[in-house]
Amino acid sequence: MRRKNTKTTLLGVLALAFVGQFAVSQGYLLGFWRKNYSPGGIVANNLDPSQLALSLFGFREFLAGMLWVRADSFFDQGNYDAVLPIIRLCTILDPKQIDVYATGMWHIGYNFTDEEQRSDRRYIPSALALGKEGARQNPNTYEMFFETGWMWYHKVDDDYGQAVKWFEEAAKREDILPARRNLLWSAYQKAGRPDESLNYLYDLYDRAKGRLKDDQQFGNRQQYDTIENNLDTMLVRMVQRGWVAQHSEEGKKNNWYANGAYDTKPPFDVGFSAKVTVLSDRVLRVEGTWNVLPVGTRIRIVLRDADYPQAKMAELDWDSSDSVNLDPPRNLTFMQDQLFVRNRHFNRKIDMSKDPTMYPFIAKNYLVEFYYNPRSAPPHIQDKFGFNGEGFTDKNFLRTDVRETIQFKPAKFDDHKFPIEFEQIPLKDIPQRVMYTTLSLTQEQIRRKGEWSDKTPVVKTVNYVESTDSKDKDDVIYIPNLRVSGTGDAKAPAEAPKK
Repeated sequence: MRRKNTKTTLLGVLALAFVGQFAVSQGYLLGFWRKNYSPGGIVANNLDPSQLALSLFGFREFLAGMLWVRADSFFDQGNYDAVLPIIRLCTILDPKQIDVYATGMWHIGYNFTDEEQRSDRRYIPSALALGKEGARQNPNTYEMFFETGWMWYHKVDDDYGQAVKWFEEAAKREDILPARRNLLWSAYQKAGRPDESLNYLYDLYDRAKGRLKDDQQFGNRQQYDTIENNLDTMLVRMVQRGWVAQHSEEGKKNNWYANGAYDTKPPFDVGFSAKVTVLSDRVLRVEGTWNVLPVGTRIRIVLRDADYPQAKMAELDWDSSDSVNLDPPRNLTFMQDQLFVRNRHFNRKIDMSKDPTMYPFIAKNYLVEFYYNPRSAPPHIQDKFGFNGEGFTDKNFLRTDVRETIQFKPAKFDDHKFPIEFEQIPLKDIPQRVMYTTLSLTQEQIRRKGEWSDKTPVVKTVNYVESTDSKDKDDVIYIPNLRVSGTGDAKAPAEAPKK
């Protein structure tokens, strides 16, 4: 009789425990999990109590960790395609795993290259989408905001307003490291906003001075000295490049820039010209001129489908998607490279024949784009060209309508105070002066088919002049010196030393 009563009592306790567990799960734990640990739109929120229990006990995080260990072996083997689905599964199982998001962004954005180490730019929208998702899932730390900003700053290396947007959000987080906070001043400058760059440098200077006062360790002293040097250099360059003369109230009132001698005056004509020869199937030779004597100019060349979706001039709309697509558009071609200038000319062979999946050339018509943005130039070149290209021109291909200077302001926030919408504010008073032009090729020309099977396709800019002089001087680098004349006049280019 006692055994029957004990069994009945035990069943009753178990039933009450189950009901209690269900009530606690649905009434408290589920809401707590959704708020703090749910991956939002990635995984359905309507979990039953058993699934919630597994999640709370850490099975998903454990599985994500095991998968990430497996991904490491694929990295070591160079089996990059196999890593992609693991990255995605890990972020779904454990959206708080920041290392997976950061490594995944780097992997998608940098690791997929052709035989000549050119990145497959078709992956960049997915890399940025993964960064945005990581920031959305981890809004209380700076890391994914910084990683996304770095992708814009370093990999895209053009739309610096986007880099500023993400670096600003990173700088708002209290856990940001000082060295990573510092990069925002450079992004402001590259975005054509040196006044904001200067103000931010003053803020960094005050922070570094405070840290040094509290602790005299070497790292703090080094940070302080670096920021002080950047601040001094920025002030000198704003004066010498004529920015202060153009933008200060006193400078505008007294017409300082028009009447003064500044490094950016007169604008230097870079004298761009180009010729493209199709040597064989998917193999091009690109030649041309650039009337800037210092070694190291890199001119962007893009070859893409003429009707590429989301195409912009010499780039794509990298921010076109919020979804992480692990499979880029296999039917589209987008090649981007740099033309290295030496002795005022460039001559580069571009071989795409070994990568048919990356360069399928399915479309009928293609554009070859040439682009140079002075904002991406090294500082010693910007000393002549200016912050926004005011000391830069090209009588044939100067454009001011290719890029807009954009400022982003948060316009809408979610429950975690994460900005989910930004207002885009075009800064019309800060035009970007760039060099941009295009040439056209057909599929038959690039593939050397049809009438072009035994005829060499050649396209060139209207100002291209054939010359053989430069071909004999590739092994010599001419460096300006005090005896060089005409360096500031595009019509009288600097003379090379006589042999």
